[in-house]
Amino acid sequence: MAKRTKLGLIGKNISYSFSSGYFLDKFKKMNITELTYKNFDIPAVEEFPFLVYHREEEFKGFNVTIPYKQSIIKYLSELDADAAKIGAVNTIKVTEKNELIGYNTDIYGFENSLKPLLKEYHSKALILGTGGASKAVVFVLNKLNISYKIVSRNPSSENEISYVDLSEEIMTSHKLIINSSPVGTHPNIKECPKIPYEYISDTHYLFDLIYNPEVTMFLQKGKNAGAAIKNGLEMLELQAEKSWEIWNS
Repeated sequence: MAKRTKLGLIGKNISYSFSSGYFLDKFKKMNITELTYKNFDIPAVEEFPFLVYHREEEFKGFNVTIPYKQSIIKYLSELDADAAKIGAVNTIKVTEKNELIGYNTDIYGFENSLKPLLKEYHSKALILGTGGASKAVVFVLNKLNISYKIVSRNPSSENEISYVDLSEEIMTSHKLIINSSPVGTHPNIKECPKIPYEYISDTHYLFDLIYNPEVTMFLQKGKNAGAAIKNGLEMLELQAEKSWEIWNS
């Protein structure tokens, strides 16, 4: 049987991606010459099975990014328990029998990146955005017993509120604010989520899942108010290492 030597990232418009640079650098540092890591930029998720089953290459695994973290599930043989609960996959392991097992390592990355700066008064959170990334955030906050409200442009459930509903009372009582939306990412670095920043204090903690730029406008406004801030780079590194562990287990 051919050795499994191919790893890659599945997504759309992913030339900017963190993963390929991270893993190629890792292979170089570890003197690994037999593995490759490539971006597979596909215009529709329906192309995924052709990529896996109609090539000579022996795939070891994949990372999955926007916009396929949910839609790719229908092509998988099995889901890890956490990925099944969350309904989103960002890591796929290809077994020797060519089964595709889905995992979500965003959970691990977010939890372990968030925790070091948490204080006891960060017991209530606001999650900005409702996309695929917010699912891992919700999962982790439930696990840590942090209550939360989701802030959406179009609230559609009981636990969602709109940006215009963000009163002084809500802002001051919810001291953990997590941006899971893409607002403020490169190249649109002058943009930020439309929240009333005047109510941010030095007891707030602003976490942005974005890592480029290093300090988004959202984080800069928090920093100016004395809040603790953190970007998404460590989360990405941690989830990448967890993917690596899964592929090699």
